[in-house]
Amino acid sequence: MLTVSEALDRAQMMCDAATKAGADAADALYYCNAATSVSMRLGALEDVEQSEGQDIALRVFVGQRSASVSTADMDAGELAKLVERCVAMAREAPEDPYAGLAPEALLFKGEAPDLDLDDGSEADPAALREAALAVEEAARAVAGVTNSEGGSASHSRTRFALATSHGFLGGYGSSGHSLSASVIAGEGANMQRDYGWHSAHHLADLESVAEIGARAGNRAVARLNPGKAPVGKLPVILDPRVGGSIVGHLLGAIAGPAIARGTSFLLGKEDQALFDSAIVIRDEPHRPRGLRSRAFDGEGLPTAARDIVTGGRITGWLLDSASARQLDLTPTGHASRGGGASGVAASNLHLAPGGATPAALMADIQTGVYLTELIGQGVNPVTGDYSRGASGFLIENGQIAGPIAEFTVAGNLIDMFAALTPANDLEFRYGTNVPTLRIDGMTVASG
Repeated sequence: MLTVSEALDRAQMMCDAATKAGADAADALYYCNAATSVSMRLGALEDVEQSEGQDIALRVFVGQRSASVSTADMDAGELAKLVERCVAMAREAPEDPYAGLAPEALLFKGEAPDLDLDDGSEADPAALREAALAVEEAARAVAGVTNSEGGSASHSRTRFALATSHGFLGGYGSSGHSLSASVIAGEGANMQRDYGWHSAHHLADLESVAEIGARAGNRAVARLNPGKAPVGKLPVILDPRVGGSIVGHLLGAIAGPAIARGTSFLLGKEDQALFDSAIVIRDEPHRPRGLRSRAFDGEGLPTAARDIVTGGRITGWLLDSASARQLDLTPTGHASRGGGASGVAASNLHLAPGGATPAALMADIQTGVYLTELIGQGVNPVTGDYSRGASGFLIENGQIAGPIAEFTVAGNLIDMFAALTPANDLEFRYGTNVPTLRIDGMTVASG
């Protein structure tokens, strides 16, 4: 695997080659990853995977025309042909008045902060095998677990570098560790499956095999013998592992490209109070060891902490350069890059906790549902209409009762935002983190 310095050299080389080939402007993104994973099932080794890959994406501009190409072939001759082909493609592309690199005056400058994303570790297949075996054994030790889909442990290293023809050059490296177990409880037609999982940049931050395994086993056993869900307009509690999807729908609706296309249900509602005034949703790209931490975005603009929602209102759109130009606004440092044109993405997001415990949050619910799994993609980004399959638990008289399955929850995201109440149990485990959430007035129906 290349060092970060070598990755930067490769990205800069492609960018320089594009301008020499006739491009007026260009940027190049280099990414490489090396990963090792070990899977155990029923105490026996099931699979060992080792992979190492690299990819380079080039975007060129000829006037207001642009083209993008990407390849995993790093042969010097093939890269030269790729550059020539990309410039030729750009010359034939239609003009786009909003195309171009990020504004030069706004580029990230200076030394990037150390976000502590790499613990310097190397893959140890023997240690990964031991961890995968231990996490599965912890899950299988839970009374009621009858079978296993396996335990797995993985290690990865990545390098990322971005170069632009107007002066930006930046990159970073990171390490990754993950641990998971998936087990089955019950017998025959009464079997239920669930899982436990955690990932971190530093091995020291990874949850123990005992915690992850026990969570997988207990979740599977708790789902046994599900009953039918109540129906009607009811209060719904979302477990933190599914509640983050609500923030995800908000992000899609405030993304600049959706606003520029006029395909967001929040268009025209930027000045409205969408949430309770106490709700805060914050983006923190510089959080040390954060799963999505980054000092600069996919176009080389600096990132900064920002409240996406405060005082119940959104604070503006998330913009890359193209959507900012189209809306006559300033890019916000939220561009993301893959193999082609830039998109928009946030970094480490969290919804700030409220003051009530999860138990207090549901104490006055006579009949409701507690969601632990959402199924399907039944969300209309234009209207905000929401309908998804679900499973979880019945809430009766303020207490979690038996498991329920095969039902749907529906509503409209505008109404759901307005009715959202957070508990006080926020933990930072994922890229998007939320506490337990309550949403009143959702429609629950049999699946």
